[in-house]
Amino acid sequence: MKYQKIKQFFLEYRRLFIILAQIVFIISAFYLSYLLRFDFDVPPEYMASFKRMLLPLLVLKLSIFWWFGVFRGWWRYVSMADLVLLVRANLFASLSVLLAAFFLYRMEGIPRTVLALEGVLCFLFMGGIRFITRAFREQYFPMVFQAVGPFENTIVYGAGTGGQAVVRELRMQPELGKRVVGFVDDDPEKKNRVIQGYEVLGAGQDLVRICHREDVKEVILAIPNATGKQVRSIIDRCRDADIHFKILPGMGELINGTLSVQQIRDVALEDLLGREPVQMDNQAIAAYLQGKRVLVTGAGGSIGSEVCRQVSRFAPDTLILFDQAETPLFFVDRELSESDPPYKLISVIGDVCSRSRLRAVFDKYRPEVVFHAAAYKHVPVMEANPAEAVRTNVRGTQYLAEVADTFGVENFVMISTDKAVNPTNVMGATKRAAEIFVQNLSRRSSTHFVTVRFGNVLGSNGSVVPIFKQQIQDGGPVTVTHPEVTRYFMTIPEATQLVLQAGSMGQGGEIFLLDMGEPVKIVALAEELIRLSGLDPYEDIAIEFTGLRPGEKLFEELLLSGEGVQDTRHSKIKVALAVDYDEKSLANRFKALYGAAQKMQRENVRGILQEIVPEYRPVGPTKGGNVVPLSPERKKSI
Repeated sequence: MKYQKIKQFFLEYRRLFIILAQIVFIISAFYLSYLLRFDFDVPPEYMASFKRMLLPLLVLKLSIFWWFGVFRGWWRYVSMADLVLLVRANLFASLSVLLAAFFLYRMEGIPRTVLALEGVLCFLFMGGIRFITRAFREQYFPMVFQAVGPFENTIVYGAGTGGQAVVRELRMQPELGKRVVGFVDDDPEKKNRVIQGYEVLGAGQDLVRICHREDVKEVILAIPNATGKQVRSIIDRCRDADIHFKILPGMGELINGTLSVQQIRDVALEDLLGREPVQMDNQAIAAYLQGKRVLVTGAGGSIGSEVCRQVSRFAPDTLILFDQAETPLFFVDRELSESDPPYKLISVIGDVCSRSRLRAVFDKYRPEVVFHAAAYKHVPVMEANPAEAVRTNVRGTQYLAEVADTFGVENFVMISTDKAVNPTNVMGATKRAAEIFVQNLSRRSSTHFVTVRFGNVLGSNGSVVPIFKQQIQDGGPVTVTHPEVTRYFMTIPEATQLVLQAGSMGQGGEIFLLDMGEPVKIVALAEELIRLSGLDPYEDIAIEFTGLRPGEKLFEELLLSGEGVQDTRHSKIKVALAVDYDEKSLANRFKALYGAAQKMQRENVRGILQEIVPEYRPVGPTKGGNVVPLSPERKKSI
């Protein structure tokens, strides 16, 4: 309690203490410079010059230090930038003192070497006390802190920028209870080097041996650009040694580019599927977003809300959040508002299926860029409700695109799905029909219409990962539809960053395909999630198969036969060649589709969808839908 009172007192009068300390340093440096100049025996006439010059010296130096902001820094966080600032401030102050001594006293009784020594000593005192304070704060003096504990021995994997940031903050936060014993790094150049006061003890292949030798309890992976393969390899080694592991997020998650131990977290599935960070052409994106009025439909959804977050980084003039779901919209609005955005933030409740509502919103806010993320996406639900799928996914897209064309929107980006390729379900067929409409409209519109097609997004609302996590939390079983079902996955930030990038590309009418990497078996995904929960699949948690659901495919595709594909200037974005359609025939089929949907004629809806989307081949549920546990023997046979 007494220590806390002293600390509080110091914090209240911190600036005063700093100024008093600087006065002591200046006087001490000046006096010591005289002592050194005269071998610690200063003649009386020179002591008189010391006393005569002391007040002007203090006034000049304190004023200049104040002007340079020397008193505003925190000693515990002193860095190279502070060191450069001290050099500049002391150099400027020493020149000022030299001029003052010349003009005030004509340098009588003031040796020039004394002024030079004073400047050097003052810098050493001021810099020294700062670095000693930081050294104590970061526990570079273990004899002072050895009684504090208990500590958990920790290895930091990666001695680069991320790893150095981690050890620096761990030293500054002893309350976390972690003692770094060293680094592990796969770069042979760093082996046995000492970085931030810690030795690089070896490479990844030595991890288990090092952990046992140093009694390590936790490994922190601090390589923000680590690939999924690297992460899996490191985690496997940690599991072999029965050591807990955590990870620093990848650069895709670190939007502001800063690293902190507060961001260290348990390894997530996204890390195991890890992909290289998206390299964004910020200049091209800013060219069509900065200072613009941007409208996002489906703004309350997982993709739409992330689009809003990413757009906000590019300083739009206005960001209009459009959604028919009140509660999700409220939460996104509140999140963006808390950052005190420099742009106007407007939330609008509305349905893309209401042409009059869309016209009123466009007439009032005049959006220049539209991101269309509003859609029904759950395959089994839409299979049972085809009329609603048509109403929102097709007619809603038509209304929105036509209104955007009427009001002269500059850029329109429609978010589509890999399920639109050779669809076997209503959801995929309706998204493909919406793609066709947008492509067709683009040919006669001044609006730059593009479509972005990608696969499953990890962590999105209703996706498989949250469902698996809940099943694991409930003790299992984890249910998978089929042992061979395979999907493409990407993270929400990666998908939305590429959506923004695609919006800056093309001539209009293109369908852009995002590089989804390698497809992943859902059963493998379930196994990894169980392991990440600290459990063993097939032993602690059962995995059971329920059979493919209505409209579900074993494999998803990103490209139709005949579309062709071409590279773009971005390595992770491809473009599909446009497919021509007869406009009059297409208009008649869309009209018939809406009529069948309005009359709730489910089979007619599917039939007309097949006319619009010839590659649409509806499938029913697979046989053998009963829950079948997967035994270890059966697992080996897969």
